[in-house]
Amino acid sequence: MTSEPLNRLDPAAVTVREMTPADHAAVAALLTAVNPDHPITAESLENELKFLRESSVNPHLWHVLAEWQGQVLGAASVLQFPGQYHPDRYSLDLGVHPDWRGHGLGTRLAAEVEAHLQARGARELSAGAYETWPVSVRFLEARGFTEHMRFFDNVLDLGTFDMAAWEAERHLPEGLRAVSFAALQEKLGREEAMRAFHDAFAEARADVPRTAPATELTLEDLTKRAAEPSACPEGVFLAVTDADEVVALTELWRSDAGPHRLEIGLTGTRRAWRRQGVALALKLRGLEWAREQGVTEIWTGNATTNRPMLALNERLGFRPRPAWVSFRRGSVDEG
Repeated sequence: MTSEPLNRLDPAAVTVREMTPADHAAVAALLTAVNPDHPITAESLENELKFLRESSVNPHLWHVLAEWQGQVLGAASVLQFPGQYHPDRYSLDLGVHPDWRGHGLGTRLAAEVEAHLQARGARELSAGAYETWPVSVRFLEARGFTEHMRFFDNVLDLGTFDMAAWEAERHLPEGLRAVSFAALQEKLGREEAMRAFHDAFAEARADVPRTAPATELTLEDLTKRAAEPSACPEGVFLAVTDADEVVALTELWRSDAGPHRLEIGLTGTRRAWRRQGVALALKLRGLEWAREQGVTEIWTGNATTNRPMLALNERLGFRPRPAWVSFRRGSVDEG
């Protein structure tokens, strides 16, 4: 897609309409152009939407496109995240293709979003932009958003990682052993393995800094999550007791960026086992496994307030990229 002179785009000829399944490939291409560090395929977009639609909390989802001469030039999504659900809390994602910025498409889509949210009586809305996107930051601030939190993408170059230097830290405390989720599932069966995983996941996740209070992801939700194409059960490492109780975990997920890259999902430890090096030992197992698969980059995201995990990642050699700034307008806690 290449840009046209400004006078070639007649605003009256731009159609704003709701997204259909036939648009998924074009929308995925748009989202990748807007944020190339986090590419997404049509298949991944479809699976994300499927997971949201099937969530136990039945979240609201609404997607509109700005289309001109058959090209998707911009898109906006209003949705409710199951993991921090409140009936009056929404999240906004709005993007315009880099070749078509400055044509008023963002303003047009924002007006559609405002009308939709007003009709729903929304009380809280979050959105975000990288600190290196000043136009996007000003766009949000002009519409009443204020900065709420910041998150880093942290990236580890596995090609320069010295695994041998971490040999002592790979050992778990006495009474624990490391297994992959795939191995635990083979031993216990899928249902029991998921139940053990869910118990540890829920406790560890409850203490992760986030933009809104965590709401429960049920066993059924996690089972569906584990069935997504990007899930990698061989790359999910668990610390388990002799009774197969999961006390800590770290997840690796496949990335749409390609086989050279994996993404870390949740890394966490149940409260009774914290500050004993368990999370570090599991991360090292995951890094070793990833290198064996030919992976050269590991990406993870951390809130800038999550000092323990940021410190751990910094020790391992992860390096932060520009911060993602989370903005908020309104609050469900306000009267």
